[in-house]
Amino acid sequence: MPEVPLGAPEVSRKRSAGPGPIPDLGPERKRACWGILTSQGSWADRSPLHEAASQGRLLALRTLLAQGYHANIVTIDHVTPLHEACLLGHVACVRALINAGAHVNAATIDGTTPLYNCCASGSVGCLDLLLQNGAHTHTQHKHFPSALHEACKRGSSQCVESLLSHGADPDYEVSHLGSPLYVSCLHQHTACTKILLHRGASVNMGRGGESPLHAAVRQDSADQVSMLLDYGADVNLRDSNHQRPVELAAPGGKTKQILLAFEVSPRTLCQLCRLQIRKLIGRSRLKHLPHLPLPSMLTHYLEHT
Repeated sequence: MPEVPLGAPEVSRKRSAGPGPIPDLGPERKRACWGILTSQGSWADRSPLHEAASQGRLLALRTLLAQGYHANIVTIDHVTPLHEACLLGHVACVRALINAGAHVNAATIDGTTPLYNCCASGSVGCLDLLLQNGAHTHTQHKHFPSALHEACKRGSSQCVESLLSHGADPDYEVSHLGSPLYVSCLHQHTACTKILLHRGASVNMGRGGESPLHAAVRQDSADQVSMLLDYGADVNLRDSNHQRPVELAAPGGKTKQILLAFEVSPRTLCQLCRLQIRKLIGRSRLKHLPHLPLPSMLTHYLEHT
């Protein structure tokens, strides 16, 4: 453990009796944050600085830093005060900790970063602060938690947009989760799916043998199925059970109707041209489409807007 300054309260080595007050984030968000806190083991060996950061007590946090508490003091599981502040979305505390030298890429023993916690809480303000101060959009190890995957899982579309704007790879694959697009489709977050596809995510990259279209069909998400087809999803891909998406669709449902209609009326020449042009432009250059000297109608056509 890092040194505790003279005169500072002794750091308890016992599990705290309670997590302290949690801001009004809504029942679902509270449960999500609580689950992440306990899974990270962050109640063990917590310092007063952790408590202040977790509860958003900016004055107390600044006082403790002024008394000599180190901004990167860690628990037994390597949870830092910055992890805590990001998980509860306390922007002012995050800024104060960064200004005090907090490591924006600090990782817990299971690889969780402050950036991941921002996506878990849906705090775009905290996430932007981290990215502006050098936070990495991806970890070095593919099996570690991914901020982009977490944002897609939670439906934090603003976090997805911000991560991609700062260079995150929309096709970053985690072995046990698959692609971000697959996660988004699996959890039925249409806004995240649209952002990923707009930024050039590979429409057929999923998890194992299952494509994002398979995931969308399993969830009976007609809006996502239509969107995936519009971006070039392959209806003939088969999953690990050798089934095509149409074979997974609920009989009589809207998803089934969309897939059956697509099979008898393939993509138009207009759609095929758009897909091919976007492919030739390349994913890294799609963001420059609005700046090309093209008529607005053509720009909108290429951007799917």
